[in-house]
Amino acid sequence: MANVLTLDDVNVDGKTVLLRVDINSPLDPGTKAFLDDTRIRAILPTLQRLVRAKVILLAHQSRPGKDDFTSTLGHARELGRLLGRQVKWVNDIHGPVAMQAIEQLEVGQLLMLNNVRMDEEEIGVKGDFTTMSETRFVQRLASVADLFVNDAFACAHRSTPSIVGFTGLLPCVAGELMGNELRKLDHALETPKRPCLAVLGGVKVDDSIEVADNMLRNGIADELWPTGGVANLLLDLAGFDIGEPNRAFLKKELGEHWVRTIQQAQSLIQDHGNKIHLPVDLAANIEGNRVDIPLDKFPIEAPFWDIGIKSVFHLSAAIRSAGTIVLNGPSGVFENPDFALGTIEMLNACAESDGYAVMGGGHTATLVAQRGLASKMGHVSTGGGACLDYIAGRPLPAVVSLEQSAVAFGIDITSAERKV
Repeated sequence: MANVLTLDDVNVDGKTVLLRVDINSPLDPGTKAFLDDTRIRAILPTLQRLVRAKVILLAHQSRPGKDDFTSTLGHARELGRLLGRQVKWVNDIHGPVAMQAIEQLEVGQLLMLNNVRMDEEEIGVKGDFTTMSETRFVQRLASVADLFVNDAFACAHRSTPSIVGFTGLLPCVAGELMGNELRKLDHALETPKRPCLAVLGGVKVDDSIEVADNMLRNGIADELWPTGGVANLLLDLAGFDIGEPNRAFLKKELGEHWVRTIQQAQSLIQDHGNKIHLPVDLAANIEGNRVDIPLDKFPIEAPFWDIGIKSVFHLSAAIRSAGTIVLNGPSGVFENPDFALGTIEMLNACAESDGYAVMGGGHTATLVAQRGLASKMGHVSTGGGACLDYIAGRPLPAVVSLEQSAVAFGIDITSAERKV
């Protein structure tokens, strides 16, 4: 469990607060209008806790070179619309214009700086927390603030000046969103109701194998139900020839991680094969048509785009009777209606289950939202890579930063039992 301070542990009244958020959102390519404001809505609870402070918002949109890399002016306007009050904006980050705007802030006012990824230090500086703290970006902003609040869980796996640079310079605490993410994920990982199922799919096979490894070896998950590319890889390694087209696709996706992932997956099968429930059939795309192929008909020279209908039935039944479900990644090429069955049915099963269902971020969260199932899940994460890293047992730089800050500023939260 993360030992971090939250807004409950500090007095923000009258203080100048640097608030790092992740409101990176999908935009219409032509109009730059917001296609989904989920991440902007997600920070509203934190802003409500800061109504008696002077708040400086640090945010990003996309990254240099991408079509949707743009200023945060639209984000300030959209946030203002949702809040029903003005959110000031400046076309600056830590230069004279930004510093003057910060100086003029009054209690209760909000100021959003421009896209932090337009700053060379934010995207170019590498190194430890001390290196980040020595950047001009951090030094200038820290000089005018009393407190740093990190509410950007979706960026928690990044180590950049705006995420970890304030560690030793200001008291750093978790915002409402960050705290909620850590609490909900810890609930599933530390005290899961049994049986606990890890349902892992998608094409980020290396990440999913690491998640599976952590959850099985540490007794978090009782069963692994692989889907998508994860299932294809494990089937192949278990002796079911998936055919050269599917093997070539996996090699291309994994790239330099191929050998390491293969070794880890083989070890997982050897040590925990009795807990791994492989599909009994897969759906192949044969000349544009869905054809469900049982394992005894392998190999075939056609791409597998979903788990088969019998596997869908078995997985859905297991989910409905589970105590905890940690699900990440689609079971196939869900964008094609003929191959969306596995993905749709496993999400429906999670929504119908009495168990505690945790949905990973990224595509999974988007699919849950599109199907209107979010309210029926135990937790839908706002972070794709960050969520995967956390359940894989990898330290998140943002969380490590918050923990170090608590110690650096003389607050022994271990003895005080202050935990998120």
